[in-house]
Amino acid sequence: MAAAPSSPQDPNETDRLRAFAKYSGLGFQMLAIIGVCAWGGVKLDEYTHNDKPWYTIGLMVFGLIAATYQVIRSLSRNE
Repeated sequence: MAAAPSSPQDPNETDRLRAFAKYSGLGFQMLAIIGVCAWGGVKLDEYTHNDKPWYTIGLMVFGLIAATYQVIRSLSRNE
């Protein structure tokens, strides 16, 4: 049995798939950065027995700023 010849993909489709992978990866990266910072803040608040979640708030704000910076840096590259 002969294998069916593979048709070459449309270059526009390949570009769309590459863009989709890039942008969905950025979303997961943002989620990971903010999630790790939030988790670290919760653990620090538990460790220091704080009544108010100051470390959680501070590290989440830091995570938001770091994730936004990472996205801007990644989007500004010419790839």
